Amino acid sequence: MAADLPVVAIVGRPNVGKSTLFNRILGERAAIVEDRARTTRDRLYGDAEWEDRRFLIVDTGGLEIEPGDSIEARVQEQARLAISEADVVVFVVDAATGLTPADSEAADVLRRSSAPVLVAANKADSERRELDAAEFYALGWATTLPVSALHGRGVADLLDAIVEALPPESDGERERKAREAAADQRARDIADGFIGADEAAEEEAAAELPGPVTIALLGRPNVGKSSLLNRLIGEERMIVSDIPGTTRDAIDTRLAYGHGEVVLIDTAGIRRRGKVASAEAAERYSALRALRALSRADVAILLIDALEGLTAQDAHIAGYVVEEGKGLVVAVNKWDIVEEKTDRTFDRYVEWIRREAPFLDFAPVVSISAKTGQRTDRVLELAVDVWGERRRRIPTGELNRLVAEAVARQQPPTVRNRRPKILYATQAAVAPPTFVFFARDADDVHFSYRRYLENQLRDEYGFIGTPLRLNFRERRRDEAKNRPPRRAGAGGVAAARGTATGPGRAAKGPTPAGPRGGGPAGTKGGPPGPLDGRQTGPAGGRRRKGVGGRSGSTGRRGRRPGT
Repeated sequence: MAADLPVVAIVGRPNVGKSTLFNRILGERAAIVEDRARTTRDRLYGDAEWEDRRFLIVDTGGLEIEPGDSIEARVQEQARLAISEADVVVFVVDAATGLTPADSEAADVLRRSSAPVLVAANKADSERRELDAAEFYALGWATTLPVSALHGRGVADLLDAIVEALPPESDGERERKAREAAADQRARDIADGFIGADEAAEEEAAAELPGPVTIALLGRPNVGKSSLLNRLIGEERMIVSDIPGTTRDAIDTRLAYGHGEVVLIDTAGIRRRGKVASAEAAERYSALRALRALSRADVAILLIDALEGLTAQDAHIAGYVVEEGKGLVVAVNKWDIVEEKTDRTFDRYVEWIRREAPFLDFAPVVSISAKTGQRTDRVLELAVDVWGERRRRIPTGELNRLVAEAVARQQPPTVRNRRPKILYATQAAVAPPTFVFFARDADDVHFSYRRYLENQLRDEYGFIGTPLRLNFRERRRDEAKNRPPRRAGAGGVAAARGTATGPGRAAKGPTPAGPRGGGPAGTKGGPPGPLDGRQTGPAGGRRRKGVGGRSGSTGRRGRRPGT
């Protein structure tokens, strides 16, 4: 949750439109809305603002005196926790149905709250319904407002009443406003300064812009996502049950970390497409919201069951992460119940994952137990490290020296009696790191050679846990002729190839340090490959220092690096 903001809880009996009102206030479909009771289960938070006053709005499950099962009992606990932490309570009732005994029972619960209560008579979508809402004055609260959450009718008046009922601004809230105003002004200054700025200034400014680290917890149903979130924040924030599909909404939780904060997104379990298509509407919406949560996350933590191992569905979910270009950490949960473990068990487990899903060889793997807390801090630490790796930028000069050495060591394979020629490269973007290689016959660069270049980048710079985007662009001959001439050896891959003569290669400047080496904390014999910035793959083992093969064999005129 955002610190120093007042909390407004939306409560009421089941199926009166609480989630619809929550979505209306936020201006987006953050909560699943379905025309059936007990769709919402966990507390769902959103950041709202009205009349220059920010507050947290909380959606809750329906208040009931006698829940029907264990999950509904936990829903009631969550609703009562929301009431206890609220500064203002919005009690939602149904103007179309009228006052019911369930409303009176919920009102008895709210009378024990010290926070002011506002009654919102929902579904008052006509003048007649607005008149019918008057009967809810019988509950005893002076502020009773007719609203229609579906159509927006009367919601502005309700927000005015909420802001009026909020406690005065705290010192922390005023400081937060000042920080946000300063950050907004700084962002505008940076944007203005980008015009005509050099690359170093752009990189320095860009490094100041990223906000909190957003981490999505993904996986199949019942692998422990909600348990992990509860363990990380140190409270029972999410309902946990052995019944698959307990979590439905994608729920954001803010957590202070280091000098900043992270946003943890707990998502519903993603089942196979065939099962989702035949499931009830709430489950289909849950799967869509899980994928939507991935699209706004920086890093995904993919939880897999240690007893079941990596399943086809796990690999399918990981494929979504790679396609979206998000960072990835694989967390093997329930490690505490794996029997007969040795100091080689985890190593063999990682080797098996790499063999079953070789496209995940860049992702760090850590064994955890959300139940006992074993290495749960380590998985969060890895996710933050991966966030940093996604924003790593390689200077153009360094990048071209590396590419020149790689090409000198292994040229692209011949295709149709023509050998593609890599001319120069540049990093076009970060998050994910994206590289553009300018070449002749760029379309003929074989996928195996693209993987070879990717391995060279990873071997030298790490890029742990983040996919890389390698784009190959054709360099036209007429474009080359129009470039201004430069003296021989002035730069580019060709010139660098002529000067990179073995161990005497020019030293590079300092580059950002990668994650700490070694395997997961507390795990014996952790894998050195994915966790210490070194990578193996089709191109072979660790890159040697110095250049072999055709080093210094060209002596051709150098070309200027790409612009």
